[in-house]
Amino acid sequence: MKYIAEPFKIKMVEPLRLTTPEYRRQAIQQAHYNGFALPAADVYIDLQTDSGTGAMSDAQWAGLMVGDESYSGGRSYFRLMAVAQDIFGYQYNQPVHQGRAAEKVVFPTLTQPGQYWLSNTFFDTTRGHVGLAGGRPVDLVCPEGLDTGAYADFKGNMDVAALRDFIVQHGVESIAGIVMTITNNTVGGQPVSVANMRQVSQVAREFGLPLLIDAARFAENALFVKQREPEFAQASLRHITKEMFSYGDLFTMSAKKDAIVSMGGLVGVRDNPELVERIKANVIPFEGYLTYGGLAGRDLEAIAIGLEEGLDEDYLRYRIGQSQYLADRLEADGVPFQSPVGGHGVFVDAGRLLPHIPWQQFPGHALAIELYLEAGVRACDIGSLLMDRDPVTGQPQRAPAEFTRLAIPRRVYTQAHLDVVADALAAVKDRADSVPGYEIVWEPKVLRHFTARLRPVG
Repeated sequence: MKYIAEPFKIKMVEPLRLTTPEYRRQAIQQAHYNGFALPAADVYIDLQTDSGTGAMSDAQWAGLMVGDESYSGGRSYFRLMAVAQDIFGYQYNQPVHQGRAAEKVVFPTLTQPGQYWLSNTFFDTTRGHVGLAGGRPVDLVCPEGLDTGAYADFKGNMDVAALRDFIVQHGVESIAGIVMTITNNTVGGQPVSVANMRQVSQVAREFGLPLLIDAARFAENALFVKQREPEFAQASLRHITKEMFSYGDLFTMSAKKDAIVSMGGLVGVRDNPELVERIKANVIPFEGYLTYGGLAGRDLEAIAIGLEEGLDEDYLRYRIGQSQYLADRLEADGVPFQSPVGGHGVFVDAGRLLPHIPWQQFPGHALAIELYLEAGVRACDIGSLLMDRDPVTGQPQRAPAEFTRLAIPRRVYTQAHLDVVADALAAVKDRADSVPGYEIVWEPKVLRHFTARLRPVG
C-alpha cells in the first residue's frame, strides 16, 4: 500500500464535526434513510460524490476576482472558449450551469419519441434526460465490465458487437444516437480505450448516427490510456484528449468533476452548424444568454483555469493514487470492489459483501447507510436504487451490479481520512449478516434516488 503524497500544500482548513453513533442513527432516521437528505454538517467524511466537491486552487480563487460579469461577450467567456477549443478541438463550445443542463439542451434536439440511445453505460442524469426527451436508454458495456472480480484494463468499453447487433436488429431509424461515457461511472469509474472509441466511431459513421461523448471525467480517462494503452505510452494527456474527442460529434460535460469547480458545464459540437443553432435555441430560454450560459463570469474564469489544471499529470497520478490506496486497504481486509479501481473512487461490491440482501432491497444503499452509522462517512448507491422504474412497464429495473460508491473529492481528504473509511468498511464486513435491506415508501417518477424515502426491511 503506497500512498502518493499530495502535489500541493494545504492553505486553508474547514472544520469537521464528529458525532456519536446514537446521533447518526437519529439523523439518518430523520432523513428517511436517504443520505441525500442528510445535512452536510452531520457528515464527517463525505464521499457521496466528486461532483462540485473538490478544492479549487489558489489560481482559481484568484481567477474569481478577475471574472468579467458582463451580460454578453465578457472577457472570461472568450478565455474559456479559447481553452476549450485548444483542449477538445471542437469548433463550438457552449457554457451551461452544469452537466445535466448540457443534457437538457442537447437530447431534445436529437431525439424523436421512442428512439433508443445506446451507451457503454448511462449514468443517472443522462439516463433521466434521455427519458425526459422521449428516448429509451440502452446499456451495452463490454462483458468484462460486469465481472467485478476479474482484471481488465478497460472495463468501461462499449461492447461493439452488441452495439452493431442492436442497430441491425432494431433498425437504424429507431436509434437516436450513441453515447460514450468516459470514464464509465456506473461500472466503477472504469476507463475507455482509444481503440474502443475508434471502433464505436466507425459503427456510428457506418450507420450515420451521432456519437456523443459524456466527458465529465475525460482527464482521468486520458491518464488511464497513457498508462495502459501502449500506443499512447509516450503521448501527452492533451494529445490523448484531442485524439479521444476526434471520434465524437459532440460532447456534454459536467465541469464539476475534472475541471475542479463548484458549478459549471459545457456542450461541444465538432462540425454541425445546424445542430449548433438548435442548441443555441435551447440555451437562451433554459440557461441564459449564450456567453454566460447560466454562470457568473467568475465561474467561467475558474473553469478555464481548472480545465488546464485537471490535465496536470502529477495531480492526476495523485488523484487516481488515492483511489488505489483505498482499494489496497479494502483488498487487505477482504472487502470486495470493482477491480481494478476506477479513477474517481472505489466502488464496493455490496452485492458480494451483503449476499443475504436481494437486489430489490438495495444492498448498495444498505451498505451506504451502514457506513454512515459506523463512522459518519456518506457514500451512495450505484445499483438498483439508482435505476428508475422502466418508463414503459413501470416495473423495477435491476442494475448490472450493486455498488456502494466511495467517490473521492479532488484535493480534499488526506491519507488519514481514507484510513478511517477503510477501517469502517472492515468493521461493517465483520457484522455484515446483521445489515438489513431497505424498501421504498415514497419515490418520484424520475431520478428517484435523490429524494426517495426508505425504511429498513423488518
